[in-house]
Amino acid sequence: MAKDLTLQEEDYSQWYNDLVKKADLAENSAVRGCMVIKPYGYAIWENMQNALDKMFKDTGHLNAYFPLFIPKSFLCREAEHVEGFAKECAVITHYRLKKDPNGGVMVDPEAKLEEELIVRPTSETIIWDTYKNWIQSYRDLPILCNQWANVVRWEMRTRLFLRTAEFLWQEGHTAHATKEEALIEAEKMLNVYSTFAEEFMAMPVLKGVKSPNERFAGAEETYCIEALMKDGKALQAGTSHFLGQNFAKAFDVKFLNNENILDYVWATSWGVSTRLIGALIMSHSDNNGLVLPPKLAPLQVVIIPIYKTEEQQLAISEKVSALCTALKSKNISVKFDNDDSKRSGWKFNEYELKGVPIRIAIGPRDLENNQVEIVRRDTLEKQTISIDGLVEHIENLLTNIQQNIFNKALKFRKEKTFSANTMEEFISILDNKGGFVLAHWDGTSETEEHIKELTKATIRVIPFQNEKEEGRCILTGKPSFQRVVFARAY
Repeated sequence: MAKDLTLQEEDYSQWYNDLVKKADLAENSAVRGCMVIKPYGYAIWENMQNALDKMFKDTGHLNAYFPLFIPKSFLCREAEHVEGFAKECAVITHYRLKKDPNGGVMVDPEAKLEEELIVRPTSETIIWDTYKNWIQSYRDLPILCNQWANVVRWEMRTRLFLRTAEFLWQEGHTAHATKEEALIEAEKMLNVYSTFAEEFMAMPVLKGVKSPNERFAGAEETYCIEALMKDGKALQAGTSHFLGQNFAKAFDVKFLNNENILDYVWATSWGVSTRLIGALIMSHSDNNGLVLPPKLAPLQVVIIPIYKTEEQQLAISEKVSALCTALKSKNISVKFDNDDSKRSGWKFNEYELKGVPIRIAIGPRDLENNQVEIVRRDTLEKQTISIDGLVEHIENLLTNIQQNIFNKALKFRKEKTFSANTMEEFISILDNKGGFVLAHWDGTSETEEHIKELTKATIRVIPFQNEKEEGRCILTGKPSFQRVVFARAY
């Protein structure tokens, strides 16, 4: 099977589109801007969900579900929130169709809703209207809820996984008795995201705070993790927001504190989405196809038999059956592909394209010598290994592959992180090298916006514990006490 992938170095965007489709991850749907996530792509999302869901529950959170539809008036209650999402909202105005005299169906003009409904772009408003009924005193706090759901943000320019009109995500929404508790929660959940990104996705991230221009609409502070893709562009991989008392005030959510004083509740929200699959692809994959970290790969090991006779096939199958049982007992996902309608070369190509971490081939001669041939996807290195001790070898190799993929991504990020002291140097780096650019900024939204207009680069993150350094803003020359991380981004 020919991969027919555009080369990364020729057209990175087309390479990405080719890979998503040819690796059977997703495809465009009949609905403009929406995608069909195919079984292999959805299996990656399920592995992400399972890992994150456990991490959420280990930190005390419980899953709930809230309505898909939000009354329009709810969005109006928090001014910054409605301004931030107004242009992306899908609006339901009618609730019924009727037969069209000319054939087909039409919207029934008599079935107009008294109040339009918004298909949720995010759930803060509907959730805080609900929390009002759940909270009376400090004894009802904290509320630590997470929701796995779909949301709609009507994007004009879309790309599979990275930006679609509808996408899947989780959104956590918590309520607290004090500002300090809410701040701790927001940072805790960012740490959950960074741990997941680095330990499961093998994707190094920068943790820190967003600038006011990049802050979530309605938040007092937005924390984020930022990753660098192989084309030198940044990708926001997760956000956690300290909402202050903004939504509590908008929805009149008060409680009696332990001093018997009525106060507004403090809030956070946090989320990651199927955009992480796009991040996974662009962090590690190459011109041969996907490179998947073992912890998230739908299939960790594939075993391909090579035979000419039925007798050889039976002998190989008997040996492989025991091996598969042993691997599964170690919670290693394995497939024995003995489909004789496809040649072994086609299978090698297919599983390489799909990023299966370990590929094993076994033929009659291997069986005689009590060995197999192993190919690791991250380096494409081949080894001949004895079947004795093979399960332990595979366990160790999966761990090694996971770490090696992370190390390669971290090395790439270090090589693609630069400092700029002038606007000319800043533009030159962006145009010729890409990556993260550390530069001084005078702290104003106007300067950040002007830099964005000139270069299409934004402040991706102001890292936690950022090193203090006296300098001058690259655009205005005004004093600055730290460098911040700029990049062009998805």
